[in-house]
Order: sequence, then structure tokens, then C-alpha cells
Amino acid sequence: MDDKIKFELEFVIQASPQLLYQYLSTPSGLSEWFADNVNLKGEVFSFIWDGSEEEAKLLKRKSDEFVKFSWVENDDDSFFELKIIVDEITKDVSLFITDFAEEDEVDEAKMLWTNQVTDLKQVLGSK
Repeated sequence: MDDKIKFELEFVIQASPQLLYQYLSTPSGLSEWFADNVNLKGEVFSFIWDGSEEEAKLLKRKSDEFVKFSWVENDDDSFFELKIIVDEITKDVSLFITDFAEEDEVDEAKMLWTNQVTDLKQVLGSK
């Protein structure tokens, strides 16, 4: 991996893991908060923002638990993963995001994820 830094973020989401998973794993769900439009061809998701398109391959998924993608044009081992964690005691649901960014872009990438998850919470009616 060329100089990409792994970072992780956690957000508490007031929604059931089943509902949240639909927004993380389907083109229609992802287009509600992650991109302007999302298409799926086989295992490849096409994400469209402001007319530009990026493709990500679905590497792994487990229903109601996580999805893991790899950007098609990246030639490194980076990926992004959206994992649903349920606290066993409080039953609070969290979205745990793992991603990679160039060293000088980590703060910007974290801010972008925070903004995206804010949109997700609005769609879900979560605080």
C-alpha cells in the first residue's frame, strides 16, 4: 500500500441493524446518503457524484453486519468497510467505518465520512 494511512471512525446510529444494513449494501440505500446515484453490475457498484463515476467491487458482506468494498482503479490493498456493531449491554447500534487515505488527506476524508453519515442519520431519522 503506497503511503495510505488506515483510519477508523465510529458513529452511533439509532436504527436497527437490519434497516441500517439496507442503506449500506444496496444501490438504492447507498444512493440515499453516500452518492448522488448508485448502480450495480454483478459485484461492482458504480458510485456517481456530480457527474463523475467511481467503481468499487464488493469484496465481502455479511447480512446485517458489514460490507467491504475496494475501489476498482486503486492498485493497492486499500478498501473501505462499513461495519454494524451492536453493544451487547446497551443494544446501541454503531456504524464503524474503516478507510484509507493519503497522509495529507486523512482529515479531509474523516470530515467527508462525517458529512456522509450525517446524511445517513437524517435519512434514517436518527439523531
